Amino acid sequence: MNRKKRKQVIKIILSMIISLLAFLIKFESEKMKNGLLIIAYVIVGRDIVLKALRNIFKGKVLDENFLMTVATLGAFGIGEFPEAVAVMIFYQMGEFFQSYAVDKSRKSISNLMEIRPDYANVYRGEEIVKVDPNDINMDEIIVVKAGEKIPLDGVIIEGKSMLDTKALTGESIPRKVTVKDNVLSGCINQTGLLKIKVTKEFEESTVSKILDLVENASNRKAVAENFISKFARIYTPIVVIIALVLAILPPLILKETTFNTWCYRALSFLVVSCPCALVISIPLSFFGGIGAASKIGILIKGSNYLEALAKTEIIACDKTGTLTEGIFKVQKIETFGLNKNEILKMATLAESFSNHPISLSLKEAYGKKINEKLITITQEISGKGVLATIDGKQVLVGNEKLMKESKIKFTKSKEEGTLVYVAINKELAGIIVISDKIKEDAYEAIKQFKRNHVKKVVMLTGDHEQVSAQVAKSLHLDDYYAELLPQEKCEQVEKLMTEKSKNGKVIFVGDGINDAPVLALTDIGISMGGLGSDAAIEASDVVIMTDEPSKIAHAIQISRKTMRIVRQNIFFAITIKIGVLVLSALGLASMWASVFADVGVSILAILNALRLLKIKKIS
Repeated sequence: MNRKKRKQVIKIILSMIISLLAFLIKFESEKMKNGLLIIAYVIVGRDIVLKALRNIFKGKVLDENFLMTVATLGAFGIGEFPEAVAVMIFYQMGEFFQSYAVDKSRKSISNLMEIRPDYANVYRGEEIVKVDPNDINMDEIIVVKAGEKIPLDGVIIEGKSMLDTKALTGESIPRKVTVKDNVLSGCINQTGLLKIKVTKEFEESTVSKILDLVENASNRKAVAENFISKFARIYTPIVVIIALVLAILPPLILKETTFNTWCYRALSFLVVSCPCALVISIPLSFFGGIGAASKIGILIKGSNYLEALAKTEIIACDKTGTLTEGIFKVQKIETFGLNKNEILKMATLAESFSNHPISLSLKEAYGKKINEKLITITQEISGKGVLATIDGKQVLVGNEKLMKESKIKFTKSKEEGTLVYVAINKELAGIIVISDKIKEDAYEAIKQFKRNHVKKVVMLTGDHEQVSAQVAKSLHLDDYYAELLPQEKCEQVEKLMTEKSKNGKVIFVGDGINDAPVLALTDIGISMGGLGSDAAIEASDVVIMTDEPSKIAHAIQISRKTMRIVRQNIFFAITIKIGVLVLSALGLASMWASVFADVGVSILAILNALRLLKIKKIS
């Protein structure tokens, strides 16, 4: 508990003790008793009254501080000293619970802030210098000792270790890394000394982007939040006017009634009218949902996306890196004239400037240093392959579409896997068969989607028809579309958008650069953050840090639980308030009942919202 909260608790307890003494001690004069109650009021309510006065000068007149001040000072005015003090004590208790709830919710997200590195050890000349991560450039060499955070993204050039990736991915099992492995900023080096070549400056690093996502998440409000904000702005002045009418009009019209009676009813009406339960608990519920998701490695960029996830009807997934591991291996090479080594060499040189999984698999199979001097021209043909000039020869490496477009005669291979056709000087020279593996987690993900009543799960991929059909069959997908170019993926998503209901949402899940346009187009774009490209993460609304598609089902479950709690709080708060408002106006509810309707309902709504933070594992 921080200093501010301790001070608040002390004031509440001290005020309660003084109030209790005022009732226990038999005073000769009522004035002495009331004097003690005024002291108790000043101790607990001074800050609220001063805040209300300051807000009046700032133009914020009709807020909860104003309502509490008017109601309690009015109670003093009509001689209801105990009620005035009780209202302020209970209101402060409500404020304490609200503050505690917000801090607890914020902490679940701010734990991510611990991934921000304080410094980096970098080689400058022959010395290792401790500097701010912002001051380090690409290609510089940094040293990370055991127990230190990795300050920037890079590739290991020396050493091996175990990395704690929990802050980024939510996974507790450490990951083993060694030379040539890529490492992300924000991970903690657990064992060995690592020398890392920096591949991204701090502003572009994983840790920086994650922090930016988290810090801006609360800026994107959900429909329910916007409704409550508008509701409170209209509702508050209306109830103040009703309270004034209630205090003044009935005594002037009705006989055998007093001004004090109707003033008391109006003050009770004011106390219960404060919309705290709604204004506090609804944003807190969304904040709690975002916090619960972040605990298990799901970054949701705003409460509007959290709300939208609850309405998911159709999920479209990319294949490579999303449903499959994205780790390709060369399985077979068919040749037409040249030997296998020459075919592999030409294909690898043509793809040498790409970081696509297929390119990486070719480099791994080739296993030799690439002589870049042999390569004079390279041109990437989106969704089809690469055109290159190597050692004076024109080399085409890509799929069937590239062969057809370039008018290369070829025989369609019946091999299972991703087929890479290699043509040299306009003639087919070979076919390289590369295969990928379905993620074990993908099977569980599809089951979870069905359990969560997702109407349709489809796969959109640029891969070969035969491979795509096999993956779709293995995962029991509802449908699949293969050999799609980036623009064709967009067209398919637009068709899927017409199949949803009026309030339903379409999700697209991807990880590659070519997925960025689709991620931006769909209702909710979800990217695989661990292996995904920067463009995909930037364009998406939700980032799965563990690269596990089953986490999407978890995100849907969290969003639906969040929306249930939001609806419960709205119904509960409005129902209780309307009931007690009517009773207060009729004189059937005392100020004590008004206190419960205001502070009590707020506390119950906040405690209900806090249930979201107890989510550990969703099944």
